[in-house]
Amino acid sequence: MSGPLVLLDSASLYFRSFFALPESMTSPDGVPVNAVRGFAGMIAQILTDRHPSRLVACLDADWRPAFRVEAIPSYKAQRVADPAVNAEEVPDTLTPQVPIIIDLLDALGIATAEAAGYEADDVIGTLAHRESAAPVEIITGDRDLFQCVRDEPTPVRVVYVGRGWSKAEEIGPQELATRYGLPAEGLAYADMAVLRGDPSDGLPGITGIGEKTAAKLITKFGSLAALVDAAAAGSKDVPLKVREAFTHDADYLAKAPLVVRVATDVPIEATGTPEVPHPVDVNRVRELQTRWSLGSSVDRLLKALAP
Repeated sequence: MSGPLVLLDSASLYFRSFFALPESMTSPDGVPVNAVRGFAGMIAQILTDRHPSRLVACLDADWRPAFRVEAIPSYKAQRVADPAVNAEEVPDTLTPQVPIIIDLLDALGIATAEAAGYEADDVIGTLAHRESAAPVEIITGDRDLFQCVRDEPTPVRVVYVGRGWSKAEEIGPQELATRYGLPAEGLAYADMAVLRGDPSDGLPGITGIGEKTAAKLITKFGSLAALVDAAAAGSKDVPLKVREAFTHDADYLAKAPLVVRVATDVPIEATGTPEVPHPVDVNRVRELQTRWSLGSSVDRLLKALAP
């Protein structure tokens, strides 16, 4: 097994494709397909540049899991379009493209994976945690997955595409340590994220603690648990303002780790074949290409998948 196991944070990638390409890319009957074309083109580029031995497109079975909302009700609350069905607010012209993406993945034979009641991050975390045969590369535009990086027993790296594929950054423990001044292991990032919070996910963080202070505290004490214990014991090594903030935000501090940390033991449901090259239903792929006017992006993808 010469190449890595590549895990795609699918929603992150097709959202970015949607905003990167013009909505003037449409099917013959006027349905926008910019996200589909961009996502297909990115997979082709990933196959060409990263040479995976296996590839899995990881999906959100639940974008806002109940266990996280029960812990912190504000979790992603600002993105809820319809509270009655817990529907996410998604651009109207992206919504109809998601089934096309799933159809294309199925026709290509590309494996997909999800877990009822969990997010794609949890699926990625579980597959990465389980892997013992090959290095793992997580392709995402979401920094939350930095917590998955490790060196042992098998290396796990994040290929971060927040600024596009041409500016992709490979993040491992050492890069994480250099960028944030954290201990060189992924869980330190999750500990920092608990303190810092994330307004885009509805996580307030600890009052008065930003990213730099959070990183310094986690580095000094080694872990969030050690920091919390020291604060509770009244340690003078924990600044008074931090101890006061911990007391003020005690409920958040107790519950946030469950919300922030990626699960590594979820019950995964998979379809398709992870091994590359995949068995491709070429006729069906060509039908989808014509039906939706997917153009050269599908040509590049088929070429990249060829034995």
